[in-house]
Amino acid sequence: MSDLPTAVLGRTGETVTNLAYGAMELRGRVPGRGGRDVTPEAASAILNAVLDAGINMIDTSPDYGPSEELIGASIAHRRSEYFLASKCGCPINPPAGERPPHVFTRQNVRAGVEQSLRRLQTDHLDLVQFHISPSRAELEKNDSVAELVELQREGKIRFIGMSGVLPNLTDHIAMGVFDAFQIPYSALERDHEGAIHDAVAAGAGAIIRGGVARGLPVAPTEVIERLPEQFRATYVRRRDLWDEAGLDEVLDGLTRMQFMLRFTLSHPDMTTTIVGTANPAHLADNVAAAKQGPLPADQLSEAKRRLSAVAEAQAAA
Repeated sequence: MSDLPTAVLGRTGETVTNLAYGAMELRGRVPGRGGRDVTPEAASAILNAVLDAGINMIDTSPDYGPSEELIGASIAHRRSEYFLASKCGCPINPPAGERPPHVFTRQNVRAGVEQSLRRLQTDHLDLVQFHISPSRAELEKNDSVAELVELQREGKIRFIGMSGVLPNLTDHIAMGVFDAFQIPYSALERDHEGAIHDAVAAGAGAIIRGGVARGLPVAPTEVIERLPEQFRATYVRRRDLWDEAGLDEVLDGLTRMQFMLRFTLSHPDMTTTIVGTANPAHLADNVAAAKQGPLPADQLSEAKRRLSAVAEAQAAA
């Protein structure tokens, strides 16, 4: 029995650990975006370590290179131990090095789910989420949700979700058809703080992504400088916000990673937060931090006060 905190994922009624595993790190090296090669042996080791640590939710996508195949090969025999989430609308078998647009036709949605089932070596996906936040108009034009409902009727998927961002996320919540939302949120990217509450108030579960990876300002300068320009600018902006808010002064003995993860866990409406790594030591650190739960109220309040003050000053400039 895991001693990780748990919560119910909205109207799904499923109990998931507050820490989920994001399998994007298993995609390996991506041209122009960095990453490290991951051997099948290393993937098996980290995935089994995830389950051994008591984490019971795994999130992946056809967009994450060989991630789905590695999960299937490594832990399909432990399928009863985890709630499995993937995405749809992704390109099917895109040419190497190319990133075609996502397509949300019923045909592509079904083809993607069928492909994921084969790769993951399972007869059902617990949650299928539309990827990259398609607009409500695009979903309705393609009758995309109806295809997931049909797949649900066939027993191939259990619940329907959306990996969404503002402004489309507001419409997604209003549609009333999604059982769970995957939403970006971290101490340094709080734009969706209110949307998380709105999603949960509508009865859905809230899966947080980017709570550490999108916000942790610890990448060495030489690493940041090697990133493509669009990613480099984002990392610099987060690092500058951290420094301007003086968040090192409120860590109170925590590492930056521990602070970032526990800040995310402090959102009162979050169900689970996704953290991905291919490093067993980093996984152990994440699990230990998650077991500590939310930040103390005074520490959280001071951090938010500092971050809000910086945001207000920037808006007034």
